Amino acid sequence: MFPLLAPTNHRLPEGSATPMASDLAAKAKEAYIDDHFELAVELYSQAILIDPNNSELFSDRAQANIKLKNFTEAVADANKAIELDSSNYKAYLRKGTACFSLEEYQTAKTAFKAGSTIATEDPRFTDWIKKCDKCIAEENSELQTQSSDVMAPSSQTEAATKDAEEVKNVSSQVIITTTPAKPKYRHEHYQKPEEVVVTIFAKGIPASSVSINYGEQIISVTIDVPGEDAYIFQPRLFGKIVPARCRYEVLSTKVEIRLAKAEPIHWTSLEYGQNNVVAVRSNVPTGNQRPTYPSSKPTKDWDKLEAQVKKEEKDEKLDGDAALNKFFRDIYKDADDDTRRAMRKSFVESNGTVLSTNWKEVGSKLVEGTPPDGMELKKWEH
Repeated sequence: MFPLLAPTNHRLPEGSATPMASDLAAKAKEAYIDDHFELAVELYSQAILIDPNNSELFSDRAQANIKLKNFTEAVADANKAIELDSSNYKAYLRKGTACFSLEEYQTAKTAFKAGSTIATEDPRFTDWIKKCDKCIAEENSELQTQSSDVMAPSSQTEAATKDAEEVKNVSSQVIITTTPAKPKYRHEHYQKPEEVVVTIFAKGIPASSVSINYGEQIISVTIDVPGEDAYIFQPRLFGKIVPARCRYEVLSTKVEIRLAKAEPIHWTSLEYGQNNVVAVRSNVPTGNQRPTYPSSKPTKDWDKLEAQVKKEEKDEKLDGDAALNKFFRDIYKDADDDTRRAMRKSFVESNGTVLSTNWKEVGSKLVEGTPPDGMELKKWEH
């Protein structure tokens, strides 16, 4: 178990890590050196809770995630590090490395090129850019081959369809004995020739708790509400997208994400799979046609459903825990530095059982946990 450090009364320079965060970061580096990568990620995460504006913490956690092959998490960490400090060349190196492992070669190359302009004498960027160019060339060659296959005679197309049906029949005979964990939020998607719309049904989530990053063929969605487990949705997409044209909107009952397709092809699923059939280019005009909804259920009146959802959003009123959480978020958002520091320190040291806004009261002492009646507070040990 890693004990908490005694708090100090002096104010730290703006942008520097608190002693507690520095101590956690040092222990995380020791764990990383000893190849305890999961522990390193956990310790970096604790340090980030205390010092959320430290670019180096996110960059170092990205490297630990790469070692664990958590590449999508590594991309999200590197993006945050770059957002906090655009001169952090290590963040570009780690973003590029993770994207390369995800076969996002163009995105990886862009990251490596950006990093090379900062660390001009670091040969790693040049080597990685050459690897990306080679993979991009091979990928383009494969795409040309696939395009030729789509134009093959009908007899070949029928044979491919028959093979796909046989694979499906064999797969249907496999008995699945494990049940995947139910996700925190339900999601659906529909598509048009030019875009795919993904809806995550998360009710009462503030926009500040939602972070979305786009790659060449991947999205990383994080919904991190204080006091709750973070929701992470990071699928590798069926087809490529144009990150600069993607956007999202946080509504009172859902998060709506619009993914701009790189090509007007029909996606047979949202996520990429090894057995995905090559998509056929859509020839339907991109006017005001109705979107296609992948479903085996009877046709729904989507216009009526959309109107109903909008009415619910308009009439919605928060109560109970949702209203209380919003109240505390509003306090934190509008608070000064001392108040925010007090809230973070009291929440972390008390294991989430105390939330104080008085820095003079909690700044010079350890905040003891106060569990609810009938419950016992236990410290987590590694």
